[in-house]
Amino acid sequence: MRISYEEVYETLYTILIKKEIAEDKAKILAETITNSTLDGVVSHGINRFTSVLNLLDEGLIDKDVEPSCQASFGAIERWDGHQGFGITNAKLCMNRAIELAQEFGIGIVALRNTNHWLRGGTYGWQAADAGCIGLCWTNTMPNMPAWGATDCRLGNNPMVIAMPRANQEHVVLDMAMAQFSYGNLTTASLENRQLSIDGGFNRDGQLTKDPDEILETSRVLQMGFWKGSGLSLVLDLMASALSGGNSVENIGKLPKETSISQVFIAIDPRKVNNSEDIEATVNQTLDYIKASELDRTDRPVRYPGERAYATRKEQREAGIEIHEDIWKEVMSNLL
Repeated sequence: MRISYEEVYETLYTILIKKEIAEDKAKILAETITNSTLDGVVSHGINRFTSVLNLLDEGLIDKDVEPSCQASFGAIERWDGHQGFGITNAKLCMNRAIELAQEFGIGIVALRNTNHWLRGGTYGWQAADAGCIGLCWTNTMPNMPAWGATDCRLGNNPMVIAMPRANQEHVVLDMAMAQFSYGNLTTASLENRQLSIDGGFNRDGQLTKDPDEILETSRVLQMGFWKGSGLSLVLDLMASALSGGNSVENIGKLPKETSISQVFIAIDPRKVNNSEDIEATVNQTLDYIKASELDRTDRPVRYPGERAYATRKEQREAGIEIHEDIWKEVMSNLL
């Protein structure tokens, strides 16, 4: 089913206000989740809305707190999210990193005691819209095995890298350290479809494209095998060390995924090069890549973020595509 942007936003905003969330926070939450869904990232947009409300009802999200700066070292700051909303905490911290970058050329904000940020790419787009290179990542609960293991002791630790473009069609890489995020697995299961490639292991220890079998074992396949395993580990170590927050082991001791650690980095490339040269280099490189010889004529080469931008334009006119069961679940919160 397709629903207009305005209806999706107003519905989410109304539900959040009903939950007695402050108006400014409700606007940010509703807008961010609607925008993620508009870009086609339903797995970390509208599909996660009810889970956020559940965490709020369980007291794992404190709707009334504000993040605070705990320490400042020039271009580097350490913040505490005080268990507030992951989205509002993350947007504030990336905005602060952008402010630092505009002053020093680079800004780094490490955040502890926060919650799931939903779509990590949101904060890459935020940095790029401000003309900055953006880099951010989060740790998670143990939900991925280390390479060579069967039990989960690493997080899939999503990471985002964004490169700004003057036409706003930014390059935004948003990826988990697993071949498929749990949000993508859940969405594939909801839509009753197989994965495009093997995404994890079944109960017999065999690779499978079946999302339900992978969700049953929680044995997801690491992105790049041992490389994804190693990258997950160092991202977790850096996030917890810089923020003074929890690492994957301590998060795993909590009843649910909360009190996580994140890092937000913004770089203002205009401090070291002129905008025209930067833009020319980016465009020339993208044109070169997109002129590649195709292995399938019906599948063009895309740069990261290109599909999201195209989907945004299409769904702004045609309406946002949302699974009927998900919309019914969202609407039930109005009762």
